[in-house]
Amino acid sequence: MSRRGSRPSDPMASLARAAFCALALLVCWQGALAPGGASARVVRFQGRQVEAPGSWPVYRLARHPGMCVRLDRRAVYLGTPAANQRCPADAVGRRRAILVEPGARSRRATGSAIPTPRRPLAGASAGGSVFTGLGFDACSTPSSRTMAAWGSSPYRAIGVYIGGVNRACSQPNLTASWVGVQTAAGWHLIPTYVGLQAPSSSCGSCAKLSASQATEQGVAAATDAVAQASAVAIGPGSPIYFDMESYTPGSSASAATLAFLGAWTSKLHSLGYVSGVYSSSASGIADLAGQIGSGYTQPDDLWIANWNGQQSTADPYVPANAWSGHQRIHQYRGGHDEAYGGVTINIDNDYVDGATVGTAALTPGSEDPAGSLDLAGSPSPGQVRVRGWALDPNAPTQPLAIRAYVGGKAGAPGALEYELGAIAAESRPDVAAKYPQAGPRHGFDVSFPTVKSGPQPVCVYALNTGPGADRLLGCRATAVPVAITLSHVKATATGVHLRIACEWPAGTQCPGQLALRTRLKVALHHKRGRPPRIRVVTRSLGRRPFRLTGKRAHGFRIPFTAQGRSLLRQRRLKAQLIAAIPGGRRVVTLGLGQRAG
Repeated sequence: MSRRGSRPSDPMASLARAAFCALALLVCWQGALAPGGASARVVRFQGRQVEAPGSWPVYRLARHPGMCVRLDRRAVYLGTPAANQRCPADAVGRRRAILVEPGARSRRATGSAIPTPRRPLAGASAGGSVFTGLGFDACSTPSSRTMAAWGSSPYRAIGVYIGGVNRACSQPNLTASWVGVQTAAGWHLIPTYVGLQAPSSSCGSCAKLSASQATEQGVAAATDAVAQASAVAIGPGSPIYFDMESYTPGSSASAATLAFLGAWTSKLHSLGYVSGVYSSSASGIADLAGQIGSGYTQPDDLWIANWNGQQSTADPYVPANAWSGHQRIHQYRGGHDEAYGGVTINIDNDYVDGATVGTAALTPGSEDPAGSLDLAGSPSPGQVRVRGWALDPNAPTQPLAIRAYVGGKAGAPGALEYELGAIAAESRPDVAAKYPQAGPRHGFDVSFPTVKSGPQPVCVYALNTGPGADRLLGCRATAVPVAITLSHVKATATGVHLRIACEWPAGTQCPGQLALRTRLKVALHHKRGRPPRIRVVTRSLGRRPFRLTGKRAHGFRIPFTAQGRSLLRQRRLKAQLIAAIPGGRRVVTLGLGQRAG
């Protein structure tokens, strides 16, 4: 990742569309290197030839052991990238280089926005797990030998770049077998995708997203990221973090970036993956935090770049109660060299307390349940959906009971408990591949009613059946739509009439408050000869409580107060009608009163 500006002082579509864009890039590239052009030259290697601009350097990798194959550089690389490339941790940028490997066709880094994924080796896919502790990220995935040497380090998590148009370093080591070996060795992986960047990105060489196509591009990025993750056996339930480098926040750039990231998250969820976003504390992270409570589709996890040296996940731009259920990573130091076991890597430092990719093997002596919360969402007002898997090593073939909490972890103030029963009994072939002795029927995917609304942490536990303890499978931030709707709003001379419907479960009490209010400009007392000072004040026009039961609707009237009637005789007012229930509210704007004659 490029860390320029990462300090706090800085902030599908269809495959056809993506393929068309990729083709356009390729055509432009080929046009620039048209045969016979004065600046082009032919480079030959092992019976093949490619054309490249005459100014581009040509590197024969056999003569440069350990050279970093920088895909963001205007260069030609001939040969196979080394297993232990010496790459800077801060490399990022649009793909430009040409790489010609033995026995393979030349690969132009700008050739396609949707690379053909490598075929995974036979075996189980790694899945999601929460990890708390120290980690690092490096531009090029280290070899298995290097990872073994770094077993003596304090780190047990590593960021790996699985794809993206702005991924700067080649990844010869990142394969399905590498993922299997490292997770089995106890490493936790942080899959990272470096796609299109914000319109005002600090990365000058990066390909940037389009404000008019941000949603389509976010969908396309998520689709490609899942293809790249699957190709290296990183399966459903795993997180994928989008690397959105620092940018200058502004109404246009921030809106486009948020539209892109919202589409990224929604598409990942539909494909069964957990969404994460990496960005600078003062740009992408601040923009996401600013959407709390708005109904915006938030990522499940944040990776916060703030080089303050603190090994914690606290950040001034993120409220303490947001992404608080093991849903944060903090990059606290930028690129520098560290060495363990005699091997040096240029790395960034991370403190991890969030979703990673890891093994969940049943180890001898393990008594607690194993499992994962893959998804938490709200399909409709008053409903929460949870999906994942769980099994107990003491009874590995039996369905396991699940308990959910909406509002926080068990014991958190205001958290509501929901006993879901022995529902972990759906088919999950990936679980059977990991635990052959347990069989496949350990998945769950269920929706249940809740009286909570608004942004809520949803935490899910697998209930232990023998020795051991209940297991927290994970917590995910979920926006539960406010469970009331307003209709038939009509103003009269004496008040406002409306109809309210409550979507909470049938028979549940649905209490709330109705209020009418307006904002006025008033002149304050001032000295003679000086212009008056103006203040904007809020005035109540009417209010009343209401009470419904779930799955019912009723009409209500809000009478105007004496103050409200007086104001409405003087002028026409723009007012807000607010209907509030625990956890959220609905707001309607309407005009009231008569225009002055």
